[in-house]
Amino acid sequence: MFTGIVEELGTIRSIQRGAHSAVLSIGASLVLSDLKIGDSVAVNGVCLTATSRDAGGFTADVMHETLNRSSLGALTVGSRVNLERAMAADGRFGGHIVSGHIDGTGTITAIRPDDNAVWYTVAASPELLRYIVEKGSITIDGISLTVAAVAADGFSISAIPHTAAVTTLGKKQVGDTVNLETDIIGKYVEKLLRPDGEPQPQSKITWEFLAENGF
Repeated sequence: MFTGIVEELGTIRSIQRGAHSAVLSIGASLVLSDLKIGDSVAVNGVCLTATSRDAGGFTADVMHETLNRSSLGALTVGSRVNLERAMAADGRFGGHIVSGHIDGTGTITAIRPDDNAVWYTVAASPELLRYIVEKGSITIDGISLTVAAVAADGFSISAIPHTAAVTTLGKKQVGDTVNLETDIIGKYVEKLLRPDGEPQPQSKITWEFLAENGF
């Protein structure tokens, strides 16, 4: 589990591409301090497993499903990526609950300065927008952000200068694709409420039952 608080910017050192997969070699420093083979690292918001490491970075496999659902397939050598290690049990919850399981991608359609902040508008599919609410949380390329506004075809966030400076967000341009992970709590609530039309199981507790048992 992650929190969406990016720890450092890594750099893609090499990419070995298979027919439907890839192996990323990522240059890093801070996340290497206690990284072990098998540990999880969020790379632009995608939970990947470290398969090897050296003094200057680590490698991670990217499977077919991840390439299809995320923007990792568009990375090139030299690309900068947001990195975050899995949250320690005694760590601070600075962002929100982030699983590292990308729901889909969005496209930046507008970037607008607003005094010391910058507004980013992201187009997203209806399947993702149903879980995005104003003042709720959204993860963009692994960055925990607050939704400032929601429209029929997308949403907007407002980023402070620090966030833009220490993540890849500050380098984004209109037309760029970003990884999106919506709030997992909303997805669980929807599942429990059975919005797909499945009949709710009938309760065996009736008014007669309650009366017979002293209620």
